[in-house]
Amino acid sequence: MRLPAVLPLLLTLTAFILSLLCVFAGSKRGYIENADILTLNTSMLGRTVVSSSSSSSSPSSILSSLEGDIKSGINKVATDIAKDLNLHDFYSWHILDYCEGYYTPSAIENATSHPAKNVTKCSNETAFFHFDPTAVLQSELKTGINLTELKWPQAIEDAVDAVEIATNAMFVLYCIGIATAGVAVLGSVVGILAGGRLSALVNFMLAILVFLALSIASAIATVIMIKVTNAVNDHGSDIGVAAYKGTTFLGMTWAATVLMLLAAFAWVGECVVGRRKKST
Repeated sequence: MRLPAVLPLLLTLTAFILSLLCVFAGSKRGYIENADILTLNTSMLGRTVVSSSSSSSSPSSILSSLEGDIKSGINKVATDIAKDLNLHDFYSWHILDYCEGYYTPSAIENATSHPAKNVTKCSNETAFFHFDPTAVLQSELKTGINLTELKWPQAIEDAVDAVEIATNAMFVLYCIGIATAGVAVLGSVVGILAGGRLSALVNFMLAILVFLALSIASAIATVIMIKVTNAVNDHGSDIGVAAYKGTTFLGMTWAATVLMLLAAFAWVGECVVGRRKKST
């Protein structure tokens, strides 16, 4: 038994677990909800449109009703508008699904209150899942209201459509990385029990394969996150929509990637030590 080989085993096992958590985060209510790719904040959606609907030549009757309530001061605040439209406060995009819910105690942050996510529902887990916020929001809007009336930017839909192929590639790479990491964990156990340069070399190759798969998947996820978030914030601020990058997800996926690189270096060290022992 080679005790120094325990280090790459622990590194690989940790990376394997982190990768699994990245993929299955948000697969059910409250399950690592903060490890999302991004969060779409729609709690303020419609506030500017509703307040200006009276100037429209033919505003929706529902929008006109909401505007009347606001002007009459009937217990309305800006964050109530999204609820009146049947929309949730936020939508979290995960690898296999999306989750939705409301901010508690309020969507508005102040000195005494900090919004926290309260997930009410998650969609079914789906391989090659692609989050389409336009379709999701339109399906939840009250009958008689269209996203067009809320001035939903086409640029957001274009950005989401542009990354669809990338999300599929990301999913495949995570699957390859996780599967190979599982094999690498077993290989590390064999390396500890059997020792030898051959097992160390095989484990090095496995670690490199996992590192490549996870690094490319993490890079794609980062690009998707930045592109869609920037599109939402650049074009959706006028209608009260914002997006936040999933920093926890980023930390987890890149941590797994770095751990596999360290595991590969550790196996190189095992190869060198094994060669020196053989030469002596």
